[in-house]
Amino acid sequence: MKPAVVLVSGGMDSAVVLAIARERGFAVHALSVRYGQRHTSELDAAARVAQALGAVAHKTVHVDLRSIGGSALTDDGISVPVDGDGHVIGADIPATYVPARNTIMLSVALGWAEVLGATDLFCGVNAVDYSGYPDCRPEFIEAFERLANLATKAGVEGAGLRVHAPLMRMTKGDIVREGLRLGVDFAQTVSCYQADADGRACGHCDACHLRAEGFTAAGVADPTRYATTA
Repeated sequence: MKPAVVLVSGGMDSAVVLAIARERGFAVHALSVRYGQRHTSELDAAARVAQALGAVAHKTVHVDLRSIGGSALTDDGISVPVDGDGHVIGADIPATYVPARNTIMLSVALGWAEVLGATDLFCGVNAVDYSGYPDCRPEFIEAFERLANLATKAGVEGAGLRVHAPLMRMTKGDIVREGLRLGVDFAQTVSCYQADADGRACGHCDACHLRAEGFTAAGVADPTRYATTA
């Protein structure tokens, strides 16, 4: 099987992407990034998901974005937006945007891919039901693919590096349905921006709302464990 590097955060979207890559016949090398996010529950989930869905390897790389800050996910002085503050999901770029996060994570994935001799990267970005992050748009993925082929030994030697974003134009309901078709156990995943140490979700942040709406749209029960009544 051809190797591929798949970014796996521990959330529902990246779990589905891992399953898609496996279905397409790739030997999945799952990559998680500990960048200084508010909790490690999602990273714990990433390890579970990688094992459950048959990744041949799982690596966690540490990048200290907390030393830069600038996001509610990496700076405890910035509040995570919640449903009670009146904001509208997707209306503008929220405080949970982490500056350059996807650029950094895809760059790390690209480096590992070169080492493995892999020409395929997978990530779970989505531009339909999402928070409005600029690095989740198709234009970004297309631009990064061009960069990957210009900036690497493999690229300039003609390997033909590709960045796959199979969820890009899917709704959250579509993602849930696709995951269920592929046997993803969503109960193992953690999406919440401020989950507790046991991985229980707050039920009030944008990530929780988008996740819950996905299960509702798919017409299936929400398996998420909540810390309090949402």
